[in-house]
This record gives sequence, structure tokens and C-alpha cells, in this order.
Amino acid sequence: MSTLNNIVNQATAEISLSALSHNLLQVKKLAPHSKVLAVCKANGYGHGLVEAATHLHQADAFGVARIQEAYRLRSGGIVKPIVLLEGFFEAEDLPHLVASNIETVVHCEEQLSALEQAQLSAPIQVWLKIDTGMGRVGIAPEQSEQYLKRLKQCSNVKNNIILMTHFACADDTQSDMTLTQLNCFEQLKNHLIGQDKHSTDASLANSAGILNYPQAHQDWVRPGILLYGASPQLDAKHAEQNFKPAMRLKSRLIAVKTIKANSFVGYGATWQATENTTIGIVAIGYGDGYPRHAKNGTPVYINGRIVPMVGRVSMDMITVDLGEASQDKNGDEVILWGPENPVETVAAMADTIPYELLCGLTSRVDLSYKD
Repeated sequence: MSTLNNIVNQATAEISLSALSHNLLQVKKLAPHSKVLAVCKANGYGHGLVEAATHLHQADAFGVARIQEAYRLRSGGIVKPIVLLEGFFEAEDLPHLVASNIETVVHCEEQLSALEQAQLSAPIQVWLKIDTGMGRVGIAPEQSEQYLKRLKQCSNVKNNIILMTHFACADDTQSDMTLTQLNCFEQLKNHLIGQDKHSTDASLANSAGILNYPQAHQDWVRPGILLYGASPQLDAKHAEQNFKPAMRLKSRLIAVKTIKANSFVGYGATWQATENTTIGIVAIGYGDGYPRHAKNGTPVYINGRIVPMVGRVSMDMITVDLGEASQDKNGDEVILWGPENPVETVAAMADTIPYELLCGLTSRVDLSYKD
């Protein structure tokens, strides 16, 4: 019974706080003349919102997607600027932004009109988002002069408006899209601010932009996944050099069994043993956020070696081929991704990206922290 008692709580994401601090330092080395807006939306990319921000305290500001995330940071003791990267959703939010010293992106007429019509006790810092080719939120370049004029005339808006855009293809260095966007933004910025090149800050570079386009660093960089030690690059198979994976997703073997050649494993009988072997059952599945579409052969790290996942991912379990001579036993630790087993490789085997895996962990997975 003692062995069983030790393995009741299985899936755990172990977060290295020192890796978070290290990765922020690497970003600062890459962009030494830029301020850093550390993006910690989506529960800190699965690493814990407040915990991640607390250990990224050397950032100049923090970026979130929802106002509730900003409130959680404030209540968790974060005092540095917080930026709503999608802006506010309701005019009623504006007094709360003032009260909590939260900054906002403006990307549409409704947000601008709400700012103009509000009665606020103090002005708000605004980041004006311009769509230079992403095709998502953001005003058209030809609208920017009028928007900037209206914002500067609005008593609810601080004077030092920050111009920003977002790259669509910075992760693909073979694409010309980023240079096209850069050129569009630079022309626009020069037109808007005239000869005084330092009157308005600019922010362009996401994680991939930081790595691939130094000319895009400018006043503010906005690292996201790099801070957590995963690669933003297209078709990446491992973490970027000098960046450390901050998450180690772990579970344990809950059963070990021998099977004969030609035996099938898992739903749909999608995998068949070609020889006698040992199968390990791991307590993790898509109910924990492990990718449902991970293919046969997806790497899993057990007892110092990589073994292949076999059969379909279930809600609560996966199966791995330990080999006929396996010495693995019930209760042994299993690492699904982490420094020993890159999340980029697992993502590629599931036809997805590291972002989705890191952000997709469910509440059933415990977060634990170490220095």
C-alpha cells in the first residue's frame, strides 16, 4: 500500500523559477536598449500567472489579455505597469483601469470613443495598435494619423502614446512579411512623429522578432514564450540556445506489463507490437492537457532514456513501449516534456506548437515551484 499511497497525485508541472529569471536576462542581452514588456497571459503560459510575474520582476511592465488577469496580478502584489494587450472590452472598465493603474491597447473606434466620452479621475496610458499586415486587431495605417490626433486631444489619455504593431511571420525567416511590416511601420512612425524621433515610443518585436529582427527591438520588446524557455521558431525541435525550459511536466508509471508480439494497445487498436515487449502505463492524458493527437513514437523520458509513446492518448493515460528488457517499475517518474525532453519535439509529434501544450494544461495538473 505504501507504493500506491506515494503515487496518488500524478501529473505535476514543476516550474523552475530560476529559469524564468535566466530567460528574462537573456532577452535583455539580446535587446539591451529596449524596455521589456513581459507577456504573462494565459496563466503565465501555463506556468502560473502571479508566480511567473513575481520572478520576472526585472521586466519593465507586464502584458495580459484579460482585465481579470490584470486584477490577479495587482492582488498578487505586482506593482509595475500592466498592459491589456487586447484593450478593454467595456466602457465600464475604464474607471477600474485608472484605480488599478492598468494601461490599455486601443485598436478600434469603439475603444477610442469610450475613452473620449468617459469621465475619469486621471488619464490612462494608451498603446495604439496599428495593423501592418497581421490582419487581426489594429487600426488601418491610413487611420493612424486621425486616431493619434484624437488620442492626444483626449484628456483621459496620457500624452506619451506608444505605437505598436504585431508580426504575423517573424517565426519564419524565409518569409518577406516581417520586413514588409517593418517598412510599413517605420514609414508610418516617421510620418506621425515628424522630426522628433523620440517623442513617441514604439513596440514591434514579439519573441520571434526579438530573435530574428534586431532592427525591430526599438523602445519596447514583448517577449512571451521565450521567457518560459520554449522556442517561437517555425518547426523548432528544441529550445533556443541560452534559454532554459522552465516547465518539467511529470507523472509516474501506474502499471508495467509484458505483452506478446502482435498484441494491440489502446483505443482503436492503432498500434501493434512487432515483438514481445514491456508496456508502461503513465498517469496522464488529454484530461490533463497532454495532446490527444500525439502520434505513435512521441518521445517520453523514463529512467534516463527516451521511450516511444504507443497507442492512442486516452483521457487519463498514455502507454509507452519500455522494451522487452525493461527494468522499469510501477511508481517510476516519467517526464512528458522539460529539459530532458523538449516540448518542441512533443508538439511537432502532435501537429501543434509549444504554445498550445504549455497553455493547455488543465486544473488537474498540480503546479510546483523550485528555485
